[in-house]
Amino acid sequence: MMELQIREMTPQERHYCYSQSAQIEAQTGCIGHLRADMDSNGKGFFSSWTDHRDDLKTQSFKDEFDEVLNALRFESDYGGILKDRNSLSRYCYSHPEASFGNDREWGFRADTPDYTYMLRLNPHKGEYNLYCYCFQRVWLEQHMKCAEKGIRFITPDYRERFKIADGEQIRITGQDGTKRDCVCRYIDDYHLEVGSNLYHICELAERLEQAGNTVIPLRADLPEKCFVYVESTNEIGIVTKGEKGYIPLGQKPEGVSVREGAALLNETQGVTKAQAEAMKAGSLFGWDTPAADPKNYDGAGKPLRPKHRERGEAR
Repeated sequence: MMELQIREMTPQERHYCYSQSAQIEAQTGCIGHLRADMDSNGKGFFSSWTDHRDDLKTQSFKDEFDEVLNALRFESDYGGILKDRNSLSRYCYSHPEASFGNDREWGFRADTPDYTYMLRLNPHKGEYNLYCYCFQRVWLEQHMKCAEKGIRFITPDYRERFKIADGEQIRITGQDGTKRDCVCRYIDDYHLEVGSNLYHICELAERLEQAGNTVIPLRADLPEKCFVYVESTNEIGIVTKGEKGYIPLGQKPEGVSVREGAALLNETQGVTKAQAEAMKAGSLFGWDTPAADPKNYDGAGKPLRPKHRERGEAR
């Protein structure tokens, strides 16, 4: 019997259910991907295959992939996920944690001892219902483990400015004020992709400096907007991620203090106290400062103290 384990994708794994650059596909051992739709009646299975690493498409892989697809389509042990569009839809909606936050993308990871299959499902008629990206499991896991360290941004003399998680965005602002937001991907500890371009981290720092450009992180764990209490003017301000300063709300709350009103507005928007404090710090001191990262605050929005060094550690 084939060993096949299926679970919901983690947010990090969702990056790997789309086509990647040649660099990432090489490092992750991405063999190729299959896409399929289930016809207008929801009972077909019309598929096509695209190679990414033809050298890895061995007969052993092809035999196993056929077995995996047949198991997902016809065997009750695996929920009949791909039996038809109704079955696929039921499986998606019964796993809300697998949703990408919209009604067209659910992600599941299927593992065998040697291979990983990243399944992106869409239950809608008239669209592709399945994308399945196939990987050498060990290669993928090694790359993802390294990518957890994040992407470093440095000065030309190698001083670290900030880090972002793999797949997060940066904003590059030119001398003329034009702004460009780019997704960044981890390649290795010294290389990254900015959009479709590959850079050494020092090369990127030098190019930015020579062009007179500035760069800030647009952290995924920060909201697009939040409310802050402005003590100097006793008013509520609206802060936008990546922007300096604030815009006055123009009204004061009734029945509570202005500070409490800002906190209540954030609560209704699902903004945590840590996020609000990080947003306020970013708007005041710059988005590349540690204070603009919500990971540096506790649940009450208080700054976390650096861990004390162990006795005897060099200072």
